[in-house]
Amino acid sequence: MYKLVAVDMDGTLLKSDKTLHPDTIRDIEYAASKRVDVVYCSGRAVIEIRPYLKTLPSIRYGICCSGSVVYDFKEDKVLFSKEIMSKYAVRISDVAKKYDGMTHFLAVDSTARADQVTHMDDYNMGVYQPLFEEMAKKVPDMSKEAAARISIPKVNIYFRTNPNREAAFEELKNLPLCFATVGNTILEMTAPGVSKALGLQVLANRLHIDLKDTIGIGDSDNDREMLGTVGFPVAMGNAEPEILSMCKMTVSDNDHNGVGEAIRKLC
Repeated sequence: MYKLVAVDMDGTLLKSDKTLHPDTIRDIEYAASKRVDVVYCSGRAVIEIRPYLKTLPSIRYGICCSGSVVYDFKEDKVLFSKEIMSKYAVRISDVAKKYDGMTHFLAVDSTARADQVTHMDDYNMGVYQPLFEEMAKKVPDMSKEAAARISIPKVNIYFRTNPNREAAFEELKNLPLCFATVGNTILEMTAPGVSKALGLQVLANRLHIDLKDTIGIGDSDNDREMLGTVGFPVAMGNAEPEILSMCKMTVSDNDHNGVGEAIRKLC
């Protein structure tokens, strides 16, 4: 009997329009009724997950910021955090500016440069613009914002083009950080040793659940370590080829309740 299901959000739990399929809500609530913990396992900041809490009241925990933060939404508190030092966040922000990238700091809150939030289509992130406009802290300069902080759980850069991302990565790759690429134009960075797998291990230990009794559901490169850690890895139908090849099961895509399909079959 599986006891915990770690579910990625974008490209997995959420449809392409960032809403939840009604059948997915039904199936997750069913799992909760059977005492199976379904948990968010996302690259998102804590604040970016909050809009879904009322729709999915049974989900208490979030592995957020790609594993940098484990959060208890019921108690409204951080259970675990491992962060990037400020000096590295400054360097990242400087390089992002050089290649006309949009820097995004993710923590309990979400922070971005004010003038870039108004035209996120230019950074291939238009679908997220309403979320940023509503929830992000907007600042004039990300390098100065980084310098004012002690540390930051996760830093993303959204680029206009793939060559810009590759050029920026060449300048940043020797920093003592973990890197992940998402799609063609996103670069994600976390502290050394951080991954969704780490966050899952922290939460499973806290809940006294063996990892062999866990399921992971995902679609992209930043889900790789989590899917390699769980007892039963599941790929969405829209998953990247490498993710499809490493999983034990493939379900429908994120627009057709693939998450619910996995829950019904395995829980």
